[in-house]
Amino acid sequence: MKNKLLVSICLLLALTSYSQNLKKDWKDLTDVNFEYKFLDEFGDKFLVPEFGESVKKLENKKIQIKGYVLDLLENSKSYLLSKQPMASCFFCGMAGPETIIELQFAEEQNLKTDMIITVEGTFKLNKEDINHCNFIMSDVKIIEN
Repeated sequence: MKNKLLVSICLLLALTSYSQNLKKDWKDLTDVNFEYKFLDEFGDKFLVPEFGESVKKLENKKIQIKGYVLDLLENSKSYLLSKQPMASCFFCGMAGPETIIELQFAEEQNLKTDMIITVEGTFKLNKEDINHCNFIMSDVKIIEN
């Protein structure tokens, strides 16, 4: 009986620890520097990231993070998650590109700008494709809204 209780407690602690390891804060994504580089194919300068080691360790890992929704298209599979609400987000000039994550859902969603949600998905880094954000989460699921 004692053994079953001990095993149950250990299992509960392991699950709790695993869940906490998934949870990330926006400060966990700040280990990135940006440099303007001229891209011939577009004839303009773009911010290109240089990811630090702590951010690189998150690549292809499942994470959870809470933020504000920025909807690009109504009823879409792609949204942005922002550290800040729309009025102070990256696109409005009040933050850097490390404060947004492109969300790629498997199914269409009906999310509205400035909704606060917590999502879980596979974290990816993007340094090459300027048509996507530097941080991308795929297979996204909403954990809390």
